[in-house]
Amino acid sequence: MKLTSLFWILILSFILNSCGSFKSKRVSADESDEAAMEITDKWVDRDTVTVVRDILKQVEKHKGFQRYLRAKGERPKVFIAEVQNNTSNAYFPIDDLNDEMLTEFSSSGEFVLIDAAAREKLLKEITYQNDGMVDPTEAKQIGKQAGADLLIFGNVRMKPESRSGKTMKQYSVNIRMTDLERGIEVLRTRSKVYKISEQSGSGW
Repeated sequence: MKLTSLFWILILSFILNSCGSFKSKRVSADESDEAAMEITDKWVDRDTVTVVRDILKQVEKHKGFQRYLRAKGERPKVFIAEVQNNTSNAYFPIDDLNDEMLTEFSSSGEFVLIDAAAREKLLKEITYQNDGMVDPTEAKQIGKQAGADLLIFGNVRMKPESRSGKTMKQYSVNIRMTDLERGIEVLRTRSKVYKISEQSGSGW
């Protein structure tokens, strides 16, 4: 009887130790994102990079925009307004998406970016220089800032669906570019990301 009890105690101990054990390792950002995408339907950093690059490719191939560039004959000055988060997730990383958009448009070398975030500080500095505090020969003049040719704005939407224990979220990033002077839409692009997660018996 004692041997039987000892046997079951050892078996139970083995099972508990096996369930409680885990392995960990250092992974790259790409591997981390890939693992996250396997277990979550949430937006991850890799989605931001993928979507923005896809948008830029669409801009480069857009026939109407290419006609606009040929007619203009020079790099357009672009004011990128804030892309809005229209998803139900208040914590969607919209700031990261906006920053990535600025970075990729700047890296392309095809656009002259108008710095919206710095405009107020620039105006304050120029006003200070023209209030007699700076040598007039060195003071920058008000009214010399470049005006934007194009305004880029957009939004992110998310459409969730649940079926047979699976959750699918369709994220849609919509971007529009408008000629500021004429109010004419130059291009419109959309990039979609589908995220799927599956509920299993273990809780995922």
